Amino acid sequence: MNWNNVIGQEAVKAHLQDMVQHNRLSHALIFLGKEGSGALPLAIEFAKYVVCQPKAVPVVEDLFGGMSALPSNNEDEMNAAKQRAEQLIHPDLHFSFPVIPRKAGEKPTSADYIADFREFVKIAPYANAYDWLQSINAENKQGNITADECNDIIRKLSLKPYEAEYKVLVLWMPEYLGKEGNKLLKLIEEPPANTLFILVAENEELVLQTILSRCQLVKVPQLQTSDIERALIERANVPAETARQIAGISEGNYREALHLLQHSEEDWQSLAKDWLKFIIRKMLPEQIKWVDEISKIGREKQKQFLRYFNHLLQQSIRIKVLGVENVMLPENEKDFAQRLNKIASVSQQEAMVEELDKASYYIERNANGKMLFQALSIKLFHIIQNKMVLEM
Repeated sequence: MNWNNVIGQEAVKAHLQDMVQHNRLSHALIFLGKEGSGALPLAIEFAKYVVCQPKAVPVVEDLFGGMSALPSNNEDEMNAAKQRAEQLIHPDLHFSFPVIPRKAGEKPTSADYIADFREFVKIAPYANAYDWLQSINAENKQGNITADECNDIIRKLSLKPYEAEYKVLVLWMPEYLGKEGNKLLKLIEEPPANTLFILVAENEELVLQTILSRCQLVKVPQLQTSDIERALIERANVPAETARQIAGISEGNYREALHLLQHSEEDWQSLAKDWLKFIIRKMLPEQIKWVDEISKIGREKQKQFLRYFNHLLQQSIRIKVLGVENVMLPENEKDFAQRLNKIASVSQQEAMVEELDKASYYIERNANGKMLFQALSIKLFHIIQNKMVLEM
């Protein structure tokens, strides 16, 4: 196992290791963390850590009535076990996740897709369930963790550990469990000896309450901006300036940071400047042309632009509250943020942030881009119309 595979989350890592070392490990844990926080890679590394712990060495009575220890774990065997765990092929390490039928009427289980899953988490450990389902050509099919999957889990975990002290199941996205998930209740509440459940969820409201109540909660917070920045530099070879900008607007979501990286060459700041200029100066023909152009760039880019604009507004508010010397930003962004403070007050900028968030939400739900940005332009105009016009 390699804790360095997990970005940041040092406090959670230390807590998990402490639970093992001091025998405070619950038989059922639920790792709860938003998309891109690293809950899945954290759970996988922890599962590997558990199955690679040395077995407890029993003490037996010898032929002469004394007590003696049995031979300890063989070092070569331990190294081999670690290698199998790293490849996710350790016999006591099991996985369950949403799947789709390849053919009509088929009843798939995770075992049918385990090779694909191992490769997927190796390449994209911070991806979400949508990414996973698209990687197995789900297209519009709904992924599920089925009753057959639950039966397979019960069967696998009824067996004794093969070579480790514990057998571990990592169940990713219990949100995909329907009522059939109740099949697992007795197993979770009264598991076989030396069995560990690790559930990994993003939204606790979508997890069956009967399952949630039987698990010890491990909260996985959103990543620190500095951790995302460092990861982009070290893992993705991103230039420091670009990494700083992307980390600042990714909102603690490393998956989102990688998506933003794909479009890092976009000049969002110039796009935002033009938009504000056209709105403030009532340049209607230019504004209509701007709306027409942004409506053609696609939903993902539209959301990224809105997220970047929100980032600038939030930094502008921070400058207003904390002072420019206390906000670390690239000079061009700092300059733009200060200009925003001349256009709108803090309350006005907060209102703009709220409108941009709403627009991003509607874009995710397939709103018409041209109508949305035209309406948004009108709303922003009414928010800032009483401020002085700043030359952009």
